[in-house]
Amino acid sequence: MHKSELHSEQEAMVIQSEVIKYGDNVDTDVIIPARYLNSSDPADLAAHCMEDLDAAFDQKVKDRKIISAGKNFGCGSSREHAPIAIKAAGVKCIIAESFARIFYRNAINIGLPILECAEAAQALRDGAEVEVDLSGGIIRNLTNGEIYKTHPFPAFLQDIIESGGWTRYAKERML
Repeated sequence: MHKSELHSEQEAMVIQSEVIKYGDNVDTDVIIPARYLNSSDPADLAAHCMEDLDAAFDQKVKDRKIISAGKNFGCGSSREHAPIAIKAAGVKCIIAESFARIFYRNAINIGLPILECAEAAQALRDGAEVEVDLSGGIIRNLTNGEIYKTHPFPAFLQDIIESGGWTRYAKERML
């Protein structure tokens, strides 16, 4: 069993885990099917995350905490439930060629780090061991030694992610 970790050490945010790989146009309807939207409880949403796309997701996510996907991840309706379900299922980071803009914003708002890096998203294979340095914008494929560079998160987005999302970040600043 592989460990996944999130390290916060003086501006360094590093996530290490195996990858769960998906293709292009993973929409919010397969991330969390509409029939489960009567709940806003993260645990309930997590229990049904990706079930229509990948029946084994709930088993995979026990050991694998990074999703890699193709273009337009999170397309479809603008439901906030989708990134909540993914994060509550245990995913620590998503790497994709591109994200639907509303999904991108919703993910950051709940503290789920997502990176656009076409080169990494195309090259990463299911089960690859990956290390993601969010503050440095570096993705290392530990399985084959390849390194990919993307834009690092600005300090204020790192703070939002470390706080667990926009609401917690704002509350911390108000106290």
